[in-house]
Amino acid sequence: MTRQSVNFATILLCACMFASGACGIILEYIQASLASMILGNSFEQWAIVIGMMLFWMGFGSLIQTQVPKSKLIAAFFTVEIALALAGGFSPTLTYLAYGHTAHYNLALYFFVSIIGIMIGLEIPIIIRINNDYTRELSTNLGNILSADYLGSLAGALIYVYILIRYFPITEGAFVTAGINFILALITFIYFTRIGLLKKTVVMPVILLLTCSALVYGYTQNRDWNLRLEQPLYDDPIVLSRTTRYQHIVMTHYTPLDEVRLFLNGNLQFCSLDEVRYHEPMVHPIMHLVPVRKRVLILGGGDGCALREVLKYDDVESVLLVDLDPVMTQLASTHPLLTRINANAFRDARVVTRTGQGILPDGHRSVYMESQTTGFLKKINTTTRIADVEVMNVDADKFLETVKGFWDVIIVDMPDPSTPELVKLYSRQFYQKVRRRLSVNGMMVVQSTSPYLAKESFLCIGRTIESAGFSTLPFHENVPSFGDWGWHLAWHPSIRKDKVLSKARTLDFKVNTRFITPEVFRAELTFGKGQLETEDTRVNSVLAPALLTIYNHECWQVD
Repeated sequence: MTRQSVNFATILLCACMFASGACGIILEYIQASLASMILGNSFEQWAIVIGMMLFWMGFGSLIQTQVPKSKLIAAFFTVEIALALAGGFSPTLTYLAYGHTAHYNLALYFFVSIIGIMIGLEIPIIIRINNDYTRELSTNLGNILSADYLGSLAGALIYVYILIRYFPITEGAFVTAGINFILALITFIYFTRIGLLKKTVVMPVILLLTCSALVYGYTQNRDWNLRLEQPLYDDPIVLSRTTRYQHIVMTHYTPLDEVRLFLNGNLQFCSLDEVRYHEPMVHPIMHLVPVRKRVLILGGGDGCALREVLKYDDVESVLLVDLDPVMTQLASTHPLLTRINANAFRDARVVTRTGQGILPDGHRSVYMESQTTGFLKKINTTTRIADVEVMNVDADKFLETVKGFWDVIIVDMPDPSTPELVKLYSRQFYQKVRRRLSVNGMMVVQSTSPYLAKESFLCIGRTIESAGFSTLPFHENVPSFGDWGWHLAWHPSIRKDKVLSKARTLDFKVNTRFITPEVFRAELTFGKGQLETEDTRVNSVLAPALLTIYNHECWQVD
């Protein structure tokens, strides 16, 4: 064997290790993402899946000791084919199990185990193959392991900045599987040419069948997604979109004209009763503040809270901050959503900013057309409502950078089920909100269910108070969610008895479909012991107690 062929073989094996390292980390992330979406609690599932992967990789490394030296190249070929098929089809088959069996978690962990074993086999097998082409063990290990680690970094970057942005998770799996297939193909061609792999009919047939299966899966995966996803929802899916931040699904039950919006499988609203959520969140605070010229909405990308805010003629500006631009775009363009939110985003200025200088120059005013009847004819007039601005940026980063004050701040975030969400319920987050609240301003916070998630509800209240607020809890029955709660909050300089007195005498002066003064007074009343607990924990960035409380100590009713 010539020196040139030796060098080429080493380069080829290092390139294979680089590519397999990238594919390996991507497949790990895909399985962890699947576990988070299907089983919930992304923080735990990522840790469990990565831990299981590493365990089975160790098991795979042990298995390779049973592979004889003469079979190493064939073993590598087999591993890459197995990774291509298991990695490519695992998300689709896991979703299939999720929709049709109660033991879907077994299917998920089965694929995690198989992929982990295959990845564990790759590295030592390549090292053993390359041992024939390098004189020093240290050089062999350095070349192969460095290629693997560099490939892992490349795979992580590809996953974060390309795959999860532009591909559904099933499609990204097939793209990754295609790379594993190419590695198997290159291995077969090169080592067959130099005579280290026997020329048989079996391997070309396996390559052809694998290629056909992957191409078919890639071209059909989006149709499969819709078919596999539909059993997970009661009503027909009319929209399914995976964004960089979340998976958005919308269903529509035509006989009742019932629209439901789901984010990562969790219900966000039902059109039949969403007013029982959005009206209590918006109208009490809008009537309790002495001035409501400037309103800030953190979250609320569906536009329903914005719809209620725009009912007030004296509101001069509204800034809605929602992380996902796809969500706000759908809310401003999809006919079902625009009908529900009364086209609240129609004339909003939409700006995407990250980092410094997030506040853009200029605003765009929203106008409402109306008709005034005169003696002889109808006169069309327009009434200015507010300057509406939508900013797609992380709410925490926004509060760190923004200048100015708001009279009303509405915090309408998803439940604190993940580390990135629980940060938005922390003492540090509410302290940032407090610095942006005007002296006589008020904040209202979506606070989960005081019945189904009592300890979470109370922890949120304690955390708000620890940030320097006075609070007033209230709740309402929303049929789609059950008993749901919020916290009103304001600077302690305003006496709580004055707020309570005003709250019990409110008279809503705008058009509402559900809430009345009597309904709100009832919302201030809780059952015996419902606001009592022995838990004194406060949620903070470094001690996210709410993450544990929400995922393990709530949603269990005796």
